[in-house]
Amino acid sequence: MKQWQSGWKWILVGAIGLCVGCSDDSSTGGGGSAQPKTASQAAAPAAPPPAAPPPTQQPVEDTRSEAELVEAGRGVYMGNCIACHNPDATQDGALGPAVAGASLELIEARVLRSEYPEGYTPKRDTRVMVALPHLAPKLRELTVYLDSL
Repeated sequence: MKQWQSGWKWILVGAIGLCVGCSDDSSTGGGGSAQPKTASQAAAPAAPPPAAPPPTQQPVEDTRSEAELVEAGRGVYMGNCIACHNPDATQDGALGPAVAGASLELIEARVLRSEYPEGYTPKRDTRVMVALPHLAPKLRELTVYLDSL
């Protein structure tokens, strides 16, 4: 047993030696003769990346036709909503109610903030839906689609 324990000790020492000897220091070209860093170099934090400049262009006006908006909104609905709402937005889904004809105000409140507009009476008394703020640029498309049904 003692011989087995001492064998593992040498394996461990060898593994540590390999790890220490294989440190990646690209400034030395692999020769292992790196210059030690000064205290100010070691303690200096990396500079943060520069901030992105503010956009200089105004948002481009959406010139798509009604049919194009409906088709784009259908894609948004099918890609994000049918897990809970029915693929046929005029029918109730497993968790979410039918949403065909929903107003922009309702869609915005539910999708962006996971709340209901002031004075709105929900079709179902659940609080399952989470906010999906990444859909903010797609709300118009979604509204046009749901209004087309």
